[in-house]
Amino acid sequence: MTIAEDLARTIIDPKSYAKRELADAAFARLRAEAPLDQAVLEEFDPFWVVTRHADIKEIERQPNIFHNGDKSTFLSPRDGQERVKMLTGGEPNLIRSLVSVDGDEHKALRSVVFPHVTPRAIKPLEDQIRAIAREFVDHMLAFDGQCDFAADVAFLYPLRVIMTVLGVPQEDEPFMLKLTQELFNNADPELNRRRAELSPDEMLKSLWETTMELENYFAEVTKKFRAQPTGAINSLIANAKIGDEYLNHRQLMGYYIIAATAGHDTTSNTTAGAMWALAERPELLKAMQDSPDRINAFVEESIRWEVPVKHFMRSAVEDCEIDGRQIRAGDWLMLSYQSANRDETVWADPFEFRIDREQNPQIAFGYGVHVCLGQHLARMEMRILWEELFKRLKSVEMNGAGERTISNFVCGPKHVPIRFTVN
Repeated sequence: MTIAEDLARTIIDPKSYAKRELADAAFARLRAEAPLDQAVLEEFDPFWVVTRHADIKEIERQPNIFHNGDKSTFLSPRDGQERVKMLTGGEPNLIRSLVSVDGDEHKALRSVVFPHVTPRAIKPLEDQIRAIAREFVDHMLAFDGQCDFAADVAFLYPLRVIMTVLGVPQEDEPFMLKLTQELFNNADPELNRRRAELSPDEMLKSLWETTMELENYFAEVTKKFRAQPTGAINSLIANAKIGDEYLNHRQLMGYYIIAATAGHDTTSNTTAGAMWALAERPELLKAMQDSPDRINAFVEESIRWEVPVKHFMRSAVEDCEIDGRQIRAGDWLMLSYQSANRDETVWADPFEFRIDREQNPQIAFGYGVHVCLGQHLARMEMRILWEELFKRLKSVEMNGAGERTISNFVCGPKHVPIRFTVN
């Protein structure tokens, strides 16, 4: 079966995610009427749209059948993929990172950082992160009753945390924020490199320029940490080897870039989305203050609610069957995490923000061997921020209309204007 063109165009349109209800409504229809069917659009290779929680988990648990890196890891037009291959010497992704490699290479790369980001390994960071959280709570409260929580707090606090862990000096944080926003928000005129509506060719050119600027920065990072190794994550990456050889250029740069950009942007989106939910629900702040033991549930629901990574693509390498559908070798699949985290068969009231869920098996971090490497750090920094903020807020409400980023890949709120009082 083929998905109706209007639905297919809605779920690929970056503007649908800026008006999240448009994407949510389209995916709700797909889950009900065509939960695993193909989109056939003139400018794209045909792709399956995977909308249900169970089907995405089934695909994610079979990485030997469904590859990340054989084609573009995010939805891209056919001619765009060809231009990327020209720039990279035949590879389908501009950046060769953990999310775009498979098999032994993925296992080897993941092992570089994995031992250092387990719950036990990051536990000693808690006091340092709490001090950062208190700094940003003070920063917010200094706005005297109103601020743009996204721009003034949510973009900056996770950035400070991850840059501290990576070993990036504070004076470089504005540079890293700028390039991160350019990388993930290329379709948004407010945030992209040109600050304008871009054609597909201009988008690719901008992405390439941003990638090269990041690579130039991290080339100096490599020199620094190979000369003087430390315990910082960037030092581990700089000195990592597979066998007896340092990571090659694309592996090295991809590692730095994914750690430095996705390492804070996804958490920023979730944090901003959580505040938006809180500011629209006056009873929620009181519930959190009355039951501070629910903070972990609040964090988990905010991750499900915001789903900062909207999709990843997978490529089948052999014929198989998913829920009765015949998938052929070479088929391309869009895994919609936004849809999966609204699946009515998994959550009661999936379009409600609820902290009383007995179970919350959200898969916004992905699932299986490709599950987000920084998930435990992200949870810790969000938990600590809310612990520090909830005890100081008396009230909070929206102070105007919030705005979301125009993007169909990694995105979330870009403006969350709030009005607040303090205890």
